[in-house]
Amino acid sequence: MVAEENLVQQLKQNDSQASAFEVLVSTYKEPLYWHIRRIVLNHDDTDDVLQNTFIKVYKNIKSFKGDSKLYTWLYRIATNEALTFLKRKARQNSLSDGETQERLVQNLQADVYFEGDEIQLRLQEAIATLPEKQKLVFNMKYFQEMKYEEISEILETTVGGLKASYHLAVKKIEAFLKED
Repeated sequence: MVAEENLVQQLKQNDSQASAFEVLVSTYKEPLYWHIRRIVLNHDDTDDVLQNTFIKVYKNIKSFKGDSKLYTWLYRIATNEALTFLKRKARQNSLSDGETQERLVQNLQADVYFEGDEIQLRLQEAIATLPEKQKLVFNMKYFQEMKYEEISEILETTVGGLKASYHLAVKKIEAFLKED
């Protein structure tokens, strides 16, 4: 993509970096927000992680080699920042990852920015029971409608493994939703 290559070049040049970074933020702010939100589930936490993501991108853009798409690189950073945030939060509260996810889902009901109904809340509860990789794959495929090839680049894993993870995630979610 020519526009992306131009943006990367502008980001790496001191005289155009500030304006190019504004373009980058305005282009990717919303999709990255929702990607992170599906991982951390809380609006305020999402804003913090998104800010950390853009800080990391700004500090490291000159070392971006272009081996992957800029989009893929941004999503990889956002994913890692979100997972690191959750692990740090779990450690601070002396909770397991599962207990942290449980609390996040419980807090969704109180989150003024959560506009979902009871069904969407149940879906989030079901997703929260999944192992980390299945959760990521399900969110990226189901909500963001990413192609397996894109997810493969972001998570640095095989397409076959992703398909298996997605299939297992769907089965577990279906089983969870049928429990009622």
